[in-house]
Amino acid sequence: MSGKIDARLAELGITLPPAFAPAANYLGWQIDGNLLYIAGQGPITTDGGLITGKVGSELTVEEGYHAARQTALELVAHTKVALDGDLDRVKQWVKLFAMVNCGPDFIQQPQVINGASDVLVEIFGEAGRHARSAVGMNSLPMQISVEIEAVVEIS
Repeated sequence: MSGKIDARLAELGITLPPAFAPAANYLGWQIDGNLLYIAGQGPITTDGGLITGKVGSELTVEEGYHAARQTALELVAHTKVALDGDLDRVKQWVKLFAMVNCGPDFIQQPQVINGASDVLVEIFGEAGRHARSAVGMNSLPMQISVEIEAVVEIS
Protein backbone atom coordinates (compact mmCIF):
# COMPACT_ATOMS: atom_id res chain seq x y z
CA MET A 1 0.00 0.00 0.00
CA SER A 2 1.32 3.45 -0.85
CA GLY A 3 -0.03 6.71 0.47
CA LYS A 4 0.94 10.22 1.50
CA ILE A 5 3.31 9.09 4.27
CA ASP A 6 4.96 6.47 2.05
CA ALA A 7 5.52 9.21 -0.54
CA ARG A 8 7.03 11.42 2.17
CA LEU A 9 9.39 8.62 3.22
CA ALA A 10 10.50 8.24 -0.40
CA GLU A 11 10.93 12.01 -0.75
CA LEU A 12 13.15 12.01 2.35
CA GLY A 13 15.10 9.00 1.09
CA ILE A 14 14.19 7.03 4.22
CA THR A 15 14.10 3.25 4.15
CA LEU A 16 12.36 1.70 7.13
CA PRO A 17 14.22 -1.07 8.97
CA PRO A 18 12.56 -4.47 9.30
CA ALA A 19 9.88 -4.67 12.02
CA PHE A 20 11.30 -7.54 14.03
CA ALA A 21 9.10 -9.81 16.13
CA PRO A 22 9.33 -9.49 19.93
CA ALA A 23 12.29 -11.22 21.57
CA ALA A 24 10.19 -12.72 24.39
CA ASN A 25 6.61 -13.43 25.49
CA TYR A 26 4.97 -10.07 24.72
CA LEU A 27 3.35 -8.27 21.81
CA GLY A 28 5.30 -5.84 19.66
CA TRP A 29 2.21 -3.65 19.46
CA GLN A 30 -1.37 -3.59 20.68
CA ILE A 31 -4.38 -1.61 19.47
CA ASP A 32 -7.00 -0.46 21.98
CA GLY A 33 -9.75 1.60 20.38
CA ASN A 34 -8.07 4.43 18.51
CA LEU A 35 -4.70 4.04 20.27
CA LEU A 36 -1.76 2.00 19.07
CA TYR A 37 0.72 1.07 21.80
CA ILE A 38 4.16 0.07 20.52
CA ALA A 39 6.46 -1.92 22.80
CA GLY A 40 9.96 -0.64 23.45
CA GLN A 41 12.08 -0.75 20.31
CA GLY A 42 15.80 -0.36 19.80
CA PRO A 43 18.04 1.13 17.14
CA ILE A 44 17.99 -1.32 14.26
CA THR A 45 19.83 -0.46 11.07
CA THR A 46 18.39 -1.17 7.62
CA ASP A 47 20.56 -4.31 7.42
CA GLY A 48 19.14 -5.62 10.72
CA GLY A 49 22.11 -4.78 12.94
CA LEU A 50 21.89 -3.13 16.36
CA ILE A 51 23.46 0.13 17.51
CA THR A 52 24.96 -0.65 20.91
CA GLY A 53 26.99 1.10 23.59
CA LYS A 54 26.68 3.71 26.31
CA VAL A 55 26.07 7.24 25.09
CA GLY A 56 28.57 9.64 26.61
CA SER A 57 31.37 7.11 26.98
CA GLU A 58 31.28 4.65 24.06
CA LEU A 59 29.11 6.77 21.76
CA THR A 60 28.97 10.52 21.24
CA VAL A 61 25.77 12.51 21.67
CA GLU A 62 25.62 12.74 17.86
CA GLU A 63 25.88 8.95 17.54
CA GLY A 64 23.17 8.63 20.20
CA TYR A 65 21.01 11.06 18.21
CA HIS A 66 21.42 8.80 15.18
CA ALA A 67 20.52 5.74 17.30
CA ALA A 68 17.36 7.51 18.51
CA ARG A 69 16.49 8.38 14.92
CA GLN A 70 16.90 4.73 13.89
CA THR A 71 14.76 3.67 16.85
CA ALA A 72 11.98 6.03 15.74
CA LEU A 73 12.16 4.49 12.27
CA GLU A 74 11.72 1.08 13.92
CA LEU A 75 8.62 2.49 15.65
CA VAL A 76 7.32 3.65 12.27
CA ALA A 77 8.03 0.20 10.80
CA HIS A 78 5.97 -1.43 13.58
CA THR A 79 3.23 1.14 13.06
CA LYS A 80 3.10 0.24 9.38
CA VAL A 81 2.73 -3.47 10.21
CA ALA A 82 0.08 -2.78 12.87
CA LEU A 83 -1.93 -0.67 10.40
CA ASP A 84 -1.75 -3.20 7.56
CA GLY A 85 0.66 -1.01 5.63
CA ASP A 86 -1.40 2.20 5.80
CA LEU A 87 0.65 4.87 7.60
CA ASP A 88 -1.92 7.47 6.52
CA ARG A 89 -4.09 6.12 9.36
CA VAL A 90 -1.78 7.84 11.87
CA LYS A 91 -3.63 10.82 13.32
CA GLN A 92 -1.08 11.83 15.97
CA TRP A 93 2.05 10.55 17.66
CA VAL A 94 0.87 11.06 21.24
CA LYS A 95 3.71 10.04 23.57
CA LEU A 96 7.23 8.62 23.53
CA PHE A 97 8.92 7.09 26.55
CA ALA A 98 12.61 7.08 25.69
CA MET A 99 15.53 5.48 27.52
CA VAL A 100 19.20 6.20 26.87
CA ASN A 101 21.89 3.71 27.85
CA CYS A 102 24.37 5.95 29.68
CA GLY A 103 26.47 6.41 32.79
CA PRO A 104 25.29 8.16 35.97
CA ASP A 105 26.85 11.52 35.09
CA PHE A 106 25.37 11.80 31.59
CA ILE A 107 22.74 14.58 31.39
CA GLN A 108 22.10 15.03 27.66
CA GLN A 109 19.28 12.50 27.24
CA PRO A 110 16.96 15.12 25.67
CA GLN A 111 19.56 15.97 23.00
CA VAL A 112 19.90 12.27 22.17
CA ILE A 113 16.15 11.66 21.94
CA ASN A 114 15.74 14.70 19.70
CA GLY A 115 16.85 12.27 16.97
CA ALA A 116 13.55 10.42 17.36
CA SER A 117 11.41 13.53 17.71
CA ASP A 118 13.01 15.26 14.74
CA VAL A 119 12.49 12.36 12.32
CA LEU A 120 8.86 11.83 13.37
CA VAL A 121 8.13 15.49 12.60
CA GLU A 122 10.06 15.23 9.30
CA ILE A 123 7.89 12.31 8.26
CA PHE A 124 4.47 13.12 9.75
CA GLY A 125 4.58 16.93 10.07
CA GLU A 126 2.43 18.26 12.93
CA ALA A 127 1.04 14.74 13.49
CA GLY A 128 4.58 13.73 14.45
CA ARG A 129 4.74 16.14 17.40
CA HIS A 130 4.35 14.35 20.71
CA ALA A 131 4.81 14.50 24.46
CA ARG A 132 7.85 12.57 25.65
CA SER A 133 10.09 11.48 28.48
CA ALA A 134 13.84 11.07 28.02
CA VAL A 135 15.58 9.24 30.83
CA GLY A 136 18.96 7.63 31.43
CA MET A 137 19.39 3.94 32.20
CA ASN A 138 22.42 2.09 33.52
CA SER A 139 21.86 -0.65 30.92
CA LEU A 140 19.39 -1.70 28.23
CA PRO A 141 18.72 -5.13 26.67
CA MET A 142 21.53 -6.43 24.44
CA GLN A 143 23.45 -3.24 25.38
CA ILE A 144 21.41 -1.21 22.84
CA SER A 145 22.09 2.50 23.13
CA VAL A 146 18.44 3.67 23.02
CA GLU A 147 15.02 2.11 23.64
CA ILE A 148 11.76 3.92 22.92
CA GLU A 149 8.11 2.96 23.31
CA ALA A 150 5.23 4.93 21.80
CA VAL A 151 1.52 5.67 21.89
CA VAL A 152 -0.03 6.66 18.54
CA GLU A 153 -3.57 7.86 17.84
CA ILE A 154 -4.97 6.14 14.74
CA SER A 155 -8.10 6.26 12.60
